[in-house]
Amino acid sequence: MGTEHSKNEEQRSMVFLRKGPKLPAWEDALLAGREPKSLLKRGLRYVSLSLIMKGMTSTPDFLWGLHEVQKLNLSRNRLVVIPPSLGKLDRLVVLNLGGNCLKCLPKEIGLLRNLKVLFVNMNCLKEVPAELNLCRKLEVLSLSHNCISQLPLSFTDLTSLRKLNLSNNCFVQIPLCIFALRSLDFLHLGSNKLENVAESIQYLVNLQIFIVENNNIRSLPRSLCYISTLELLNVDYNAIQTLPDDLYLLRRLRRIAWNPMDKGLHIAHNPLSRPLPEVIEGGLDVLFNYLRDKKEHN
Repeated sequence: MGTEHSKNEEQRSMVFLRKGPKLPAWEDALLAGREPKSLLKRGLRYVSLSLIMKGMTSTPDFLWGLHEVQKLNLSRNRLVVIPPSLGKLDRLVVLNLGGNCLKCLPKEIGLLRNLKVLFVNMNCLKEVPAELNLCRKLEVLSLSHNCISQLPLSFTDLTSLRKLNLSNNCFVQIPLCIFALRSLDFLHLGSNKLENVAESIQYLVNLQIFIVENNNIRSLPRSLCYISTLELLNVDYNAIQTLPDDLYLLRRLRRIAWNPMDKGLHIAHNPLSRPLPEVIEGGLDVLFNYLRDKKEHN
């Protein structure tokens, strides 16, 4: 009887252990005496390491010794600081720090000369280190959902940057340095505090997607109409009353768009003056014809 009772207790204990919280992958590896490099995954293109959603409040020291890592995902943790040791990972191509509690980035991020993709969205950043300009290969940068109100002038050096997401921040105007980024084809500044779009927007000659929804913009500059590459222009939820007469020059805008994912002109929820609301109901061709006729008769 005693033996059977002991077996039952042992079985219940085993069930409890199986249901208990799992150790984070790196702790599991180290407790088992395994080399930290065993955490790396070697794909066809990159050597990667993912420590997503591990509940980390600080980065494990062994991380900075994994010099061969090229893709590093530390997103959705509770990290408050990234130490200067980040600069040791100079082979990094992709770095994801999104969804943490970071208030700043170390200046040593500028040592990541091979970096092409950087996500620091959904953090607590108020500024961006000027040294980021040394990452000359950077092509994709997301700083959305932070508390940033300005960018360093050194950003003009990021000449390879193609996609920039600055949405859900505190920008009152589009930073001047952005207009020097001639390779940009995607620019998202939605949900900021913008009151206008500067005429200098015309210098972004490769821009295909421009999103400034949910701001305080009262009018669009005429120069915007000369970016012939534009395929998606989203100015929903602003204070726009009139449209520039030359808007019909944006021939790659195919429709009045309502779905946020659709290409075209998004212009809903603006206090447009009459007869614009009625004209827009007829579709983009009707709007463009109206603007063209208006210009010819002025």
